[in-house]
Amino acid sequence: MEDLMIATPLPTQQLGTTDMQITRVGFGAWAIGGADWAFGWGRQEDDQSVAAIRHALERGVNWIDTAAVYGLGHSEEVVAAALKTLPADRRPYVFTKCGLVWDERDRSAAPRRIGSADSLRREVENSLRRLGVERIDLYQMHWPTEDGTPLEDYWQTLLDLKRAGKVRAVGLSNHTAPQMAIAERLGHVDTLQPPFSAIRRNAAAAELPWCALHRTGVIVYSPMQSGLLTGSFTAERAASLAGDDWRSRNPEFSGEALKRNLALVEALRPIAAGRGISVGALAVAWTLAWPGVTGAIVGARSPAQVDGWLAAASLNLNHAELAQIARALDGSGAGSGPRLPPG
Repeated sequence: MEDLMIATPLPTQQLGTTDMQITRVGFGAWAIGGADWAFGWGRQEDDQSVAAIRHALERGVNWIDTAAVYGLGHSEEVVAAALKTLPADRRPYVFTKCGLVWDERDRSAAPRRIGSADSLRREVENSLRRLGVERIDLYQMHWPTEDGTPLEDYWQTLLDLKRAGKVRAVGLSNHTAPQMAIAERLGHVDTLQPPFSAIRRNAAAAELPWCALHRTGVIVYSPMQSGLLTGSFTAERAASLAGDDWRSRNPEFSGEALKRNLALVEALRPIAAGRGISVGALAVAWTLAWPGVTGAIVGARSPAQVDGWLAAASLNLNHAELAQIARALDGSGAGSGPRLPPG
C-alpha cells in the first residue's frame, strides 16, 4: 500500500489545553464497525472503510474518533488496518472510548455501562492491542455508568491511565455540565464529546459554555444527525432502512419528526448553494460556528462521502448565514435547543 500524498493542510485548532492541534473535522468510525451488534449501521465492507479513512487523511484530516464498542472491537481493528503502513510522521491522532462492555455470547444485546477500575484497565489494554499503538491520544468515558461506580471513581481511573502514560489525554462523552464540574475537581477534563447538530442543539445551552470557560476541548458527534442532514436522505430511504441499522428504530427517522427534519434540509439547500457546498458540509460548519467547539466528528463509509463534507473544515459561516439557518429552524420546527450562536 502506497504512502499517503497529503493535500494542502487544513486549518487546525488546539484541543483544549492539550498539545494536540486538530483539524476542524475528524473521521468518525462508528459506522465502519458494521452490522451484527445492537447499534450497528448495517453491512459495511472493510476495504471501503479503509479506503474512506485513507482518503480523509489524504485530504488533510488529522484525527480519527472510534470506540471499543463500535462493532464490538471491529472498528478499532479497521482503523489499525488503515494506518498500519503509514510512517510515524503521517499518522493521525487516534481517539477512542471506554465504559461500554458487551457480551460476546449475545452480540445483539445492548452493551452495559461499566466503570469499575478493573474493567477500564482491561478495556484500555484491549484497545491498545486492537489499535496497534503504545499510547492512545485521547481516551474518553463513553457514557455515565449504570453499575453503581461513582463518577469520581471512574474519572480517577482515567486520570491514573493518563499519569501512567497509557493515554495522552482524557475526556468525557455524553456527560452534562454538572457531571464535568465534579470530574474537574479531581483533574482537568481535557475534552467533552457531546451530540450536537442543527437538530439536536441542547449542548449549546450549558455544556458548550462550561467547556469554553474551563478550556475543555469539544469534539461534537453526529453533526449531520446520523445522515439526516446530508442533503441526500429521503423519506423513502428512511422507510427502507434495514433492521440491522439502528436508525430504523430511532424516532428522528420516522413520523412527524422525520417530516420536520426533511423540511429543514430543504430550507438549508439555498444557503448551501450560495456557498457552493453540500447541505451536509453546511450542517457540519454550523456546529463549528459555536463558541467552545473545537472540532466535529464526521462519519463516512466511502471516499465519496468524505468529499461530501470536507468543505466544512475550512468554512466560516457569517452572521447573515447563521441567521438564515436560525429562521430555517424556526420554519421547519425541527429539533430543540438554542438556534443562533451568541455574538
